[in-house]
Amino acid sequence: MTTVLLVALGAAVGAPLRYAVTQALRDRGATSHAGTLVVNVLGSFVLGLLVGSGVRDDALALLGTGFCGALTTMSTLALEVWDSTVEDRPRHGVATLVLHLVLGLGAAWLGWTLSG
Repeated sequence: MTTVLLVALGAAVGAPLRYAVTQALRDRGATSHAGTLVVNVLGSFVLGLLVGSGVRDDALALLGTGFCGALTTMSTLALEVWDSTVEDRPRHGVATLVLHLVLGLGAAWLGWTLSG
């Protein structure tokens, strides 16, 4: 039961932060795609730091699963890629997906490397 509460607590911070980052970027003229990319790359970096630092158990539930899980968003990425494809911009959809994968994996690797 404690683990569930830790995940919920982390998510209670991660989800509003995702919303705030996306809104701040939109207010500055960026597309919603930019906000999704920023939170996904940031979450990947933080998770890489955590795992590379050897964070486990309760701390990983709080920060990794809760915070990073709520900060990042696979569902919004899927919707953005789908919307691009439906709008007859399949190259944009593919580019968005590739950009997320490359930068997300690179950020996770960087976080893991810097933690060691």
